[in-house]
Amino acid sequence: MQQHYDLILVGAGLANGLIALRLQQQHPDLALLLIESDAQAGGNHTWSFHEEDLSPEQHRWIAPLIVHRWSHYYVRFPQRRRQLNSGYFCVTSQRFADLLTDRFGARLITQAQVSHMTPETVRLADGRTFSATAVIDGRGYLPDGALLTGFQAFVGQEWQLQQPHGLTAPIIMDATVDQQNGYRFVYTLPLSATTLLIEDTHYIDNALLEAQQARQHISAYAAQHGWQLEQLIREEQGALPITLAGEHKRFWQHRQLACSGLRAGLFHPTTGYSLPLAVALAEHIADSAPASFLNFMR
Repeated sequence: MQQHYDLILVGAGLANGLIALRLQQQHPDLALLLIESDAQAGGNHTWSFHEEDLSPEQHRWIAPLIVHRWSHYYVRFPQRRRQLNSGYFCVTSQRFADLLTDRFGARLITQAQVSHMTPETVRLADGRTFSATAVIDGRGYLPDGALLTGFQAFVGQEWQLQQPHGLTAPIIMDATVDQQNGYRFVYTLPLSATTLLIEDTHYIDNALLEAQQARQHISAYAAQHGWQLEQLIREEQGALPITLAGEHKRFWQHRQLACSGLRAGLFHPTTGYSLPLAVALAEHIADSAPASFLNFMR
């Protein structure tokens, strides 16, 4: 028997996960289903944002996702260094996955490959079929000829150090490093007194960053700062789209389904960051449901 839901969210990444959480907060009676191809929601990511990116109400409702917070952060350039006295926050994919699993249980299906989608149905590769009032596709960025993009590509490693690192706040952009014929910076988050996330980041024309070279850059950067790397806890890789030019009307004409997040082009054109827009979209959908739910989604 085909199961019916008010909303099916295909892809349990940042955007769709936030939509699900906000709808559950505002409209707990709605029947929601999340479908994810990976082993857990959220993938393997770290999402950070500035205090001013969100309103006080938005800060309030995403507070359960926040794992780390700092009162200030640093930027470094060859001829200028600054401390910016503004809040900076971090969401980890593990906290994100744990919260979605706790809130949705069996209504979060993982390791599920989608074979076919329409605005009102989803069929999985194993034959299961689900119907809904609406379906949102949030499966990540899909290259489209209507947009010309570059990428902010990175490899990040979370390390346990032998000794405390001494940082009091993140260095969100250290561009004093060798630029390597492009634009490169290192991003560092102090997660504890002896734990660092260090990311080697490049603005490049394609999404392919040479991972082994990036790992060497991270090791060299740590050595330069006297940080003795003891144990690698985890590694993440990513490539955020950066809009160079395009025809946004044509981009949307190519969308056959309601979309969210990077799939919908909802990312900052210079940094590729999407969390503030994902929060805003989740609020907009929740504020429109359930009275105008069907009309809004279409």
